[in-house]
Amino acid sequence: MEQAKQPISFPNLLRRLYVTYEIAWNVLLVLAVVLLCAVSFSFGVGAGYFASLVKDMHIPSYTEMKKDIYNYEETTHIYFANRVYLGSFRSDIEREEVPLQDVSPYVIKAIIATEDEYFYEHKGVVPKAIIRALFQETTNSSLRTGGSTLTQQLVKNQILTNEVSFERKAKEILLALRLEHFFNKDEILEAYLNVVPFGRNSSGRNIAGIQAAAQGVFGVNAKDLNLAQAAFLAGLPQSPFGYTPFTSDGEVKKDISPALQRMKTVLTRMKKAGFISERQYNEALAYDITKHLAPPKPSPFEKYPWLTMEIEQRAKAILADVLAKKDGYTKKDLQNNSPLYEEYKAMAERQLRQNGYDIYTTIDKDIYDRMQAVVAKYPYFGSDIVMQEKDKKTGKIVTKVEPVEVGAMLIENKTGRIISFVGGRNYHREQLNHATQAYRSNGSTMKPLLVYAPAMEMGIVQPGTVIPDIDLNVQTPSGTYRPKNADHKTHGLVSVRRALQYSYNIPAVRTYMKTINQRPMTYLEKMGFTSLTKADATNLSMALGALTKGVTVEENVNAYATFGNYGTFVDAYLIEKIVAKDGKVVYEHKSEPVNVFSPQTSYLTIDMMRDVIRQGTAAALPSFLKFRADWAGKTGTGQDNKDAWFVATNPNVTFGTWIGYDTPRPLEMRYKGLTYSKRNLLLWAQLMNAAYDVKPDVIAPKERFHMPGGIVRRSYCTVSGLIPSAMCEKAGLVSYDLYNAKFVPTEEDHSLMSGKFVEVNGQRYAALPTTPQEFTSDGVGVNAQLLEEWGIKETDLTKLFPDLSKWKNVGIFAELKENGKRPDPLVVQLVSKKLTWAAHREPDVIGYRIYRAEQEGLPFQVVATLKSGISPSFTVPSATGVYYVTAVDISGNESAPSNLVSFTTPVTTKETQEKTTNPSGQ
Repeated sequence: MEQAKQPISFPNLLRRLYVTYEIAWNVLLVLAVVLLCAVSFSFGVGAGYFASLVKDMHIPSYTEMKKDIYNYEETTHIYFANRVYLGSFRSDIEREEVPLQDVSPYVIKAIIATEDEYFYEHKGVVPKAIIRALFQETTNSSLRTGGSTLTQQLVKNQILTNEVSFERKAKEILLALRLEHFFNKDEILEAYLNVVPFGRNSSGRNIAGIQAAAQGVFGVNAKDLNLAQAAFLAGLPQSPFGYTPFTSDGEVKKDISPALQRMKTVLTRMKKAGFISERQYNEALAYDITKHLAPPKPSPFEKYPWLTMEIEQRAKAILADVLAKKDGYTKKDLQNNSPLYEEYKAMAERQLRQNGYDIYTTIDKDIYDRMQAVVAKYPYFGSDIVMQEKDKKTGKIVTKVEPVEVGAMLIENKTGRIISFVGGRNYHREQLNHATQAYRSNGSTMKPLLVYAPAMEMGIVQPGTVIPDIDLNVQTPSGTYRPKNADHKTHGLVSVRRALQYSYNIPAVRTYMKTINQRPMTYLEKMGFTSLTKADATNLSMALGALTKGVTVEENVNAYATFGNYGTFVDAYLIEKIVAKDGKVVYEHKSEPVNVFSPQTSYLTIDMMRDVIRQGTAAALPSFLKFRADWAGKTGTGQDNKDAWFVATNPNVTFGTWIGYDTPRPLEMRYKGLTYSKRNLLLWAQLMNAAYDVKPDVIAPKERFHMPGGIVRRSYCTVSGLIPSAMCEKAGLVSYDLYNAKFVPTEEDHSLMSGKFVEVNGQRYAALPTTPQEFTSDGVGVNAQLLEEWGIKETDLTKLFPDLSKWKNVGIFAELKENGKRPDPLVVQLVSKKLTWAAHREPDVIGYRIYRAEQEGLPFQVVATLKSGISPSFTVPSATGVYYVTAVDISGNESAPSNLVSFTTPVTTKETQEKTTNPSGQ
């Protein structure tokens, strides 16, 4: 039988419920303990992991953190002379520091509402925001709210990097907490507003900091931003280049709706935070942002490319020297160690682009602008050159067009200040600065610098020194050197003054030959020539500007300023000073004058160069100028007319111009009716006229060059340059000039001698005691011995004395060697009442005697004498008779009679009967 189930008693039920409770409780306890252990373990692991991430991290001090957070890039500013603002230094990013009190309150509220709503409550981090961000990162959530406070963003931008890693995030948290410990909220907010990026400005350049953003996007200062503008800018940092309204070209984007939507988000958060009212919110949304965007602003580089590039290069070199000097290096150390110099230049460039300096220059804005305008409109440069050349990248033949280029420089003599310059005609075609970087032959502008002024300083020549301008052949290691004058002529005996006035080349080379062993090139070195080579020191054509490398317009003009400064060289400079953003003067230019020439040498050079403008190679200049000043200058032409120069100085400034092709080639001899030299002179004059319109007192000082003591006026003999003798005065060959009193001639001229001479084929020779008187002339002759002392063998009067009207009574009393025998007889013809014969072939024949007799058998008498000529002849008189001719040499020897020539006139006819016989025995 099945046994019946027994009912559970109440006590047993209670016992079972108790057991179940105990088990459940113990399980819950175990689970709680396990969970607590897990949490504790996780926290410990997290803490340990966090500690492991930052264990090797350097904990910065207050000083270090202050330096880091305020060490943001700030735009460097550049200025014309007299603190006229030029613009900002080129950099990767434009930034302007601004104090918090100069920022619109709307900006502060917008940034806080958008980027960090708990900014004034947290201590640097918001834990729940970090946890939320980590969760979103772990789950790869599409909704990202971010976990960084403003403090953390500042740390990331200024102390750490943008690297995405847990290690960087851990360091960021730790540093944010430390930053909040050292700095108050306003300091942190101010630093943040000055570093945060805002995309691009209306010129397409990158901007950072609220001031640069306000100016670059809306054209106002940060303190003047309205609510809508502040909200628009506050929305940009989340995606600076996504929300920026401008393209990299400075154009307004076709669609800026993402930025406007972001602005709406910012305004919504501001309203939610209670920072603005509903009315303000609606008014801001209704504000048309597109109508208030800033117009494009050309950068200084775009408007002044030559100038800004020059300022950058010079500022970089200056600051490199300053930084190197702080580290114990000298300029010489940098010059001798290229890698070291490049290291400091890179450091200097980085500082200039980041540290917010103020750079003050010497450039006069108005003069500079006027000069560029003149060059842009000048119509007489010459024709462009069209060339075919191979492209270096593609290898294809391409057409290249080269115009005539220009370089010009204006320098103040006493200070060396570069007042203005012209770098070229089109920077976008050719970036080379033709005033400061292009090295070219300086042609005849070298003559005062290297030849005549050094020679005067050495006492070798003075303005009245006479130099023979006749053909010169010099044997050099590389062959025979034959300098030629530009006009392809020679001009005989000329003074130094005249040689410079008309820019004769041969006298310059002859003078340079007298000084070259005393290394006159040291004068160029003292005057700032930086490109000289060892080969230049022995090259005779250096006298004509044939440098191995060349010279820049700046260096050439700067050297001429030495004359304008009475012999003292002052190195030209463009940067007056560099000032740090804290007001400390980092660099200030200090001139270091160098004595090159005595005041006497300088003044004499000036006085000779005045003649270049008065009636020399630059005689056209005064008619081109609208004003007068005491100008002294020199023209110059490179070999084969490849360069045209003119440099001139007055008591205040020195100005020079160069024109030529970038690829050296001859300039057109004439273009629109003007020679290349006149084209350059006219350009020089128009540039000076433009500068005069702006600053007449600077360009045309009223005073003239003052003659220093120690200069005297003396007479000299134009044959030798020595003190005139009585013979020189008698011949009318005395002239006057200025001299350094130390180097006046002390020797009397003995180059002239009085006596009789004969002339053969245009050349004059001293008569001998036996020379028949009828063939001689009285006059003054140059002693041939002097010519030998000069190294001259030339006896052709037309070469030594081209201007025979001036030297009509002067000859060369050289020796005419006779051949020691009686001249051979002549052969004479009678044609149309004229006796003719060929010039005697013997060189010592000095003339001819014509004899006549009534008829054959009767005595002959001399009826005429002729001096030696190329085509001798004699017209017979109407009387009949018989004639013959003899030749006479310098010793008086006479040839046998020529053939007889009879001339008769019959009574019955008017026709002339001519009969020629050959007398026997004669």
